[in-house]
Amino acid sequence: MNRSIFRNIAPPRRSLRVMAVTLMAAALAACVNYRGIRSDSHPASAADYPAAVSIPTQGGAWPAMDWPARLGDPQLSALIQEAIANNPTLAQAKVRVAKASAYVQQANAATGPNADVRYAFSHEHLSGNTYLPPPVGNSTQDENSLMLGASYDLDIWGKNHEALRSAISQRKAEEAEAQQARLILSTSVAHAYVHLALLYALRDVAQNEVASRKNIGLLTQQRVKTGLDNEVESRTVNVTIDATQTDVSELDGQIATTRYQLAALLGKGPDRGLQITRPELLDTPDAALPDNLPADLLSRRPDIVAAHWRIDAAGHDVKVAKADFFPDINLSAAFGYDAFGWGRLFNASSRQLQAGPAIHLPLFDGGALRAQLKDRYANYDSAVEAYDQTLIGALNEVATQVADIRSIEQQQVTAQHAYDESRRAYDLEIIRYKAGLDPQLQVLSADVARLEQSQRVATLRLQRLDAQVSLIKALGGGYAATDDLAVNGHVAASP
Repeated sequence: MNRSIFRNIAPPRRSLRVMAVTLMAAALAACVNYRGIRSDSHPASAADYPAAVSIPTQGGAWPAMDWPARLGDPQLSALIQEAIANNPTLAQAKVRVAKASAYVQQANAATGPNADVRYAFSHEHLSGNTYLPPPVGNSTQDENSLMLGASYDLDIWGKNHEALRSAISQRKAEEAEAQQARLILSTSVAHAYVHLALLYALRDVAQNEVASRKNIGLLTQQRVKTGLDNEVESRTVNVTIDATQTDVSELDGQIATTRYQLAALLGKGPDRGLQITRPELLDTPDAALPDNLPADLLSRRPDIVAAHWRIDAAGHDVKVAKADFFPDINLSAAFGYDAFGWGRLFNASSRQLQAGPAIHLPLFDGGALRAQLKDRYANYDSAVEAYDQTLIGALNEVATQVADIRSIEQQQVTAQHAYDESRRAYDLEIIRYKAGLDPQLQVLSADVARLEQSQRVATLRLQRLDAQVSLIKALGGGYAATDDLAVNGHVAASP
């Protein structure tokens, strides 16, 4: 046969390269793509929600991490630290952070080379009618294989690195949410403690009222002896004494219940609550708002920071899903020994060497990759919506607490004035009652008015402190993010 004929009709090397490129281009054109799948969502900024009037600049300071100590009661600070150390909710948050850290390590491992050692042993009877002729064919053999292998994903499209960035962002989100859980727990303990202080204050008022009405009872007995009053007035004042004593007992029950609630927050049994002593007089810090609100709130609220990182993680997940549409090239190599029997495994003739690329190119998948990308974009849109809602809630929470504090402060002024007037009116009625000028009904009426105003003054004072705790929570409780994403309040545009 004339070999020159074949040489003349064989395509040149250049033609082969052109053909290979053409076939590859055709394959790429035929493969799945993500045309038309996108998102127009973008996270809002603080400037998108005007709040300058509701949240004015007042030159105040942000809360410090040791804000419980600044309320003036060492027991409160100790209780909060105990709750942080023992509460199951915080323990669960720490577990989530640890789990997210493990995901980061797994994702980081995928960005580098992998190596392993594999050993295999098989005892088998080989067919005599295959590529192995006798005496190996139609015999029973023990095969040993020992291989050292390594592989590396070129990650041309950055899929593995995007997965790593997503895992890091998820971990940062979990860390911020752990701080949010800590803040919620701390302020919950503080709210319960302030409520306990209020119950004790109201009990003092009720106990003083018992003494006051017993004093009215003594005056009534003297008037009964002189004929100015009769048995009706005597029994009436006894009813008021018993009713007030009932109030004291009711408050004792509420005090015990609140102690049990505190014990639960501490992660302890109910007996721990019985060890909590009466709260000391608590200081009420200044409620002046810090400057640069609401912009700085983006890095001061752990829930907002967590929502930021959720968006960032979702954006990287979208890029991972996009990379799945492109060819994936994995380089692998293996060296080792393979032989029948035990004595020849490490002979030079038993050596094996394997090396080469593995290329994966999706062509037709029934729309699975496009559906996966749509799901990732939906997660991104959901993260953006959750962030916007968190930001709106945070701004309105700050504004609400500021309005509550200002309202309570105004009520305190009028309530104190009303109490002073009611106390003077009561003192005058006692004088007139002793002199026989006024009946018992007017004395009791003045006494009820004084009691109500006394309760209101005590309640408003502790409500003011409770609102201050709520404002501390609304301002982030001393949390301050240090990551660029959270500090700058910026999230990349839709991926």
